[in-house]
Amino acid sequence: MSIKDGIIAELKHETNNTKRVLNNLNQDHWTWKPHEKSMSVGELASHIVELHSWVAGAADKDVFDFHVDYKPMGNYSLDELKTMLDENLQKNIDFVNSKDEAFWLQDWTLKAGDHVISQLPRIGAVRYIITNHLIHHRGQLTVYMRMLDLPLPGIYGPSADEK
Repeated sequence: MSIKDGIIAELKHETNNTKRVLNNLNQDHWTWKPHEKSMSVGELASHIVELHSWVAGAADKDVFDFHVDYKPMGNYSLDELKTMLDENLQKNIDFVNSKDEAFWLQDWTLKAGDHVISQLPRIGAVRYIITNHLIHHRGQLTVYMRMLDLPLPGIYGPSADEK
């Protein structure tokens, strides 16, 4: 399996996992948040879908600077997010397929102004900065869902709601 095949397999798997979580949400809880400092359900779901766009949107740059390159996506409806998620997957697949194997081994830098947050090969950035980040936030969203007594889909195995 090539690097590109591995990235695409993971993108498809994680997109499907996010889609399954979104399918168990409803717009009625969109503004709910567990704490005043927390994101709302809608903000968190929007951020997760936004992270699914970062392979094509951020990995193409040699340096991604939060102060320059990051524009928060905003808060969208559940239906809009489901459409964006599918669109992001296709954009990511097209992007990955357009790059050769050497591209994924080149250094990529994440910074905030002059502060370097991370510097690693692009393949590591896709895994560490993008995929792990969205998995982290998707995990937060499933905690919100449990607090709201919404059924949880199994992500990496069956959930208590699927038994």
